Amino acid sequence: MSDDDQGAAPRRAIKSFVTRAGRMGTGQIKALAELGPKFVLPYKTEKLDLAATFGRRAPVVLEIGFGMGGATAEIAATLPDHDFIGCEVHEPGVGALLKLIDEKQLANIRIVQHDAVEVLRDMVGEGVLAGVHIFFPDPWHKKRHNKRRLIQPAFVAQLVKHIAPGGYLHCATDWQPYAEQMLEVLSAEPGLLNTAAAATGYADKPAYRPLTKFEARGLRLGHGVWDLVFRKR
Repeated sequence: MSDDDQGAAPRRAIKSFVTRAGRMGTGQIKALAELGPKFVLPYKTEKLDLAATFGRRAPVVLEIGFGMGGATAEIAATLPDHDFIGCEVHEPGVGALLKLIDEKQLANIRIVQHDAVEVLRDMVGEGVLAGVHIFFPDPWHKKRHNKRRLIQPAFVAQLVKHIAPGGYLHCATDWQPYAEQMLEVLSAEPGLLNTAAAATGYADKPAYRPLTKFEARGLRLGHGVWDLVFRKR
């Protein structure tokens, strides 16, 4: 070990979230208290029994970082024959999604309020996921922070282990440099195959992914959005 190595700080582990503050509305607080016990799964270092968790056998999709849960709820309503596990560490987002679950009377969503990297490692069995959604993860705009981006070779390789053969990984971003990195990383993963017919390597937005208000505003202003859909070989 060199002198420089001895004095260097330990490498920070990749996490699926950025810590930020958020206020809880009264509706979110009420939803957490009343609906949390039914729909929020405690983080445990043991594999989930997915059939027991949802009370049925159905394709299961993991969503990493669902924000305020609007897209998650819409997708779950659009695909009632699929079950969804959403990972989000921020309590206001968890409360917001619980409210939507109640309003839309959704039975096919469960939430884990914990870092998705650890949830994947400790709670999800290998080869069990029909799909993984990662929509608009933090792009870490500054070049010196790019190493903190979630979509990195080691994490993608870990994801692939948990996706069933024929299952998919769907990422979306509105930051072109991150889209380019995603495309490079996903294309280099031997366990994945790009489904895009376009020469660019980017997919058309799948019909199940709703257009958010933020995204629609960006498109009106001429901003781009890039979807990447890869399938496990």
